Amino acid sequence: MREASSPLYFFWDYAITEEHLRDILRGENADERAWAISRIIQYARWEDIWKYVTLHDIQTHWEQLQWRTPELRDLWAYALEVWGVRR
Repeated sequence: MREASSPLYFFWDYAITEEHLRDILRGENADERAWAISRIIQYARWEDIWKYVTLHDIQTHWEQLQWRTPELRDLWAYALEVWGVRR
């Protein structure tokens, strides 16, 4: 079991804890939020993605998200389309 103050596995190269992540996601800095959402949807396990972000979050920050590959971006774009979410 992971301690609350332990770094999150999908931020392996940063010391981001759950509390710190939630602060970023609630914060005023849209660039930081987009960066965090990008990391979450690309590196977190499926069930963990939805603990931190919503489809609305992804939709809102779509243009600022950073993608590892164009294929991954296309996959998420297709998923949003299937789920009826407009980008």
